[in-house]
Amino acid sequence: MRGLAIIDLATGGQPIANEDESLHVVFNGEIFNFVELRAGLERRGHRFRTHSDTEVIVHLYEERGDDFVDELNGQFAIALWDRRRRRLVLARDRTGIRPLFYTRDRGRLAFASEVKALFTLPGVTRALDPAGLAATFSYWAPLAPGSIFAGVSSLPPGHRMIVDDAGVRTERYWDWTFPETVPEARPEDECAEELRALLIDAVRLQLRADVPVGAYLSGGLDSSIITTIIRKHTATPLRSFSLAFENPEFDESAHQDELVRHLGTDHSRRLCRTGDIGAAFPRAVWHAEAALVRTAPTPMMLLAHSVREAGYKVVLTGEGADEVFAGYDLFREAKVRRFMARAPGSRWRGRILERLYPYLRHSPAAGRAFTQRFFSEGLDEIGEPWFAHLPRMATARRALQFLRPEWHERAMAWDARAALRATLPEAIDRWPPLGRDQYVEAHTLMSGYLLSSQGDRMAMAASIEARFPFLDHRVIEFANRLPPQYKLRGLAEKHILKNAMAAELPASITQRVKQPYRAPDSASFFADGKPLDYVAELLSPAAIDAAGVFDAASVGRLLEKCRSGRAVGFGDNIAFVGVLSTMLLHRQFIAPADGPRAMVA
Repeated sequence: MRGLAIIDLATGGQPIANEDESLHVVFNGEIFNFVELRAGLERRGHRFRTHSDTEVIVHLYEERGDDFVDELNGQFAIALWDRRRRRLVLARDRTGIRPLFYTRDRGRLAFASEVKALFTLPGVTRALDPAGLAATFSYWAPLAPGSIFAGVSSLPPGHRMIVDDAGVRTERYWDWTFPETVPEARPEDECAEELRALLIDAVRLQLRADVPVGAYLSGGLDSSIITTIIRKHTATPLRSFSLAFENPEFDESAHQDELVRHLGTDHSRRLCRTGDIGAAFPRAVWHAEAALVRTAPTPMMLLAHSVREAGYKVVLTGEGADEVFAGYDLFREAKVRRFMARAPGSRWRGRILERLYPYLRHSPAAGRAFTQRFFSEGLDEIGEPWFAHLPRMATARRALQFLRPEWHERAMAWDARAALRATLPEAIDRWPPLGRDQYVEAHTLMSGYLLSSQGDRMAMAASIEARFPFLDHRVIEFANRLPPQYKLRGLAEKHILKNAMAAELPASITQRVKQPYRAPDSASFFADGKPLDYVAELLSPAAIDAAGVFDAASVGRLLEKCRSGRAVGFGDNIAFVGVLSTMLLHRQFIAPADGPRAMVA
């Protein structure tokens, strides 16, 4: 067990036991409400030997058994060993911030926070999983409990696993849920004030640390809210960090500067050049332990290194607000597509889509005929939980055409809809459309990609802990009970969130159009019209054939299209980054005879 020392630096080393050492726990993450939990446990007679948040886990288990997780407000992967009952309990936080992988083979169960740890064990097979790859090229990440590696599973968010003499069983202890009927609307101002108080308390809890805490500041609404709360509602000195891009299409520096002036924060900015992304991408794949379909995680890793160099170990981030308060274009897009479905032959209804994606240089809604055809796809599945995600899925699945025939056959045999349906609650079909859209987004892109490949794994690559106040389960539960129109008002996203914080933010921040964080994709891997050396080697016919996953001729054509600058759409860029990252994954994890080995470009 190796931990990042953040709380109780002197006595917080793990494993930690209870008073008679019949219970032991190792734990990755933070329990933010440990102060309140400890006070209650001490009143009930429990004796503590440390000042760490970890120790509350064993005492809560003594009090509540497996239900101890219900008391925790935090982000965690926990392994608790009950020596007397010869019983292991594994638990993962509600939204999947912290990873927990396991493998079972010949009566042995092994678990770890990183797959590369499992691959050090003798007898553990190292191979890519066709279903995991197909899921990545559909939902941007495997669906839990699957992973990209054959024989390696991921404990789903909000689940615990019990291992004892009765066997192995996995249970869900928490999940997103939505009312089956639209709730009676409480006064909006009253809801906004309650939300504001919840967010302030979530930030207050997540600032707890025995080391300095900073914050990411992108210039968008979500990070602006977090930094504003830190500045105006806590005594924590505000130190903020941001990314800038040399390409103005991706850069938000002007908005960052405006909030820095507004708050007077001590601010640092990391300029990310296109060449930086290409050079650091192999390292990002090594830490992500996943095939990536976008380069966006890489600048986040570089930013985390800048945070560490500044002497910080913890940052608060605005991630999660878009899923909780319906901020993504996907939610607006789905609302328009449902409107179009009422009259699929109407041309003027489709023109509403032109109001989306104003920040994109090559918008998918720019061409009238293409727009009508592309966004009309799947209108016959309007009642299905995945309806909102069909355009994104269709774009991502274009990468499957680059698989060699035997891999393509196995990937196409994996039914993306049926696999997703197997993970969904029975009640989801009775929820309002926005609730269905939010649930699927939270359990696919958010937990599998944004919180993992782009979030926790990139921060931990620099020994930085990222914290997510918008994913405090109290905030999620509150937001899920709101009427849909309080979140998505017409085509205006995050309506109540803006209302809750409008008095404390510049109007230009609350009124600006949502611009999702993005980074240059295929362009990052070429210099002076030539692919970077490692890219040319990995995507050469010999390397492609040796790995045995992709078709060399098809990849060669894609490489040339990207090299010549003709790959401007999402489909080509996702395919290129997906192929390259999969080849890196194979080179780093599968191919080395002596186990996983990082590849340095």
